[in-house]
Amino acid sequence: MPAALETIGLVKRFGGITAASDVSLQIEKGARHALIGPNGAGKTTVVNLLTGMLRPTAGHILLDGQDITDVEPYRRVHLGVARTFQINQLFADLTPLEAIGLAVSERMGGGRQWWRLVGKKTEIVDEVVSLIEQFRLSDVMCDRTAILPYGKQRLLEIALAIACRPRVLLLDEPAAGVPEAERHEILATVAGLHKDVTVLLIEHDMDLVFSFADRISVLVNGALFVEGTPDAVARDPRVKAVYLGESLDG
Repeated sequence: MPAALETIGLVKRFGGITAASDVSLQIEKGARHALIGPNGAGKTTVVNLLTGMLRPTAGHILLDGQDITDVEPYRRVHLGVARTFQINQLFADLTPLEAIGLAVSERMGGGRQWWRLVGKKTEIVDEVVSLIEQFRLSDVMCDRTAILPYGKQRLLEIALAIACRPRVLLLDEPAAGVPEAERHEILATVAGLHKDVTVLLIEHDMDLVFSFADRISVLVNGALFVEGTPDAVARDPRVKAVYLGESLDG
């Protein structure tokens, strides 16, 4: 059975700088896989390559065994790859109800006319309500996105990604910038994502990583450094050296 998402010898160079160097990842179906590493390790570059926002200098990307290396970003979404961003990419003047309704309707072929379809396609309403409840947005569903607490904005962005019905979801630092008081909603919601969605999590928050992931890949200087189970990675002295500056000799 092919991996849900796989990279083979992925390379990305910007002039003389190599941001991704021979990165070969296998993300199994249904996995909760985390990609971690220090600042500048190349994590977001890898995500941008996976989603087609960047084209690789060399290597291949496979989705369920299908080569999507040269597929445009919007086509990758239709094929089942969705993502969130380090910095929210949201419509500030829409409410969560409107934004999620638009996303669900667009996927079902209704586009911007979703309000007119409410009486005809109750499945749109049912899905919108379900997403609002799942992502803890009921209390703010009629508020403009621009005035939502930042934690709610992060939840809305994940909800919009899930509204695309992805097979693979790439979460790029979902807890970044979220105040401590709001982090528990992010943690609980990420942990509660559908098991039929394969998730690659890019994150600095180690509490989130180790509570969520069943496999961890560590990226350093654009290259795959260590990979294994959370326990194995946590015990690896090389990882401690990278994150804590500890000597490998003790």
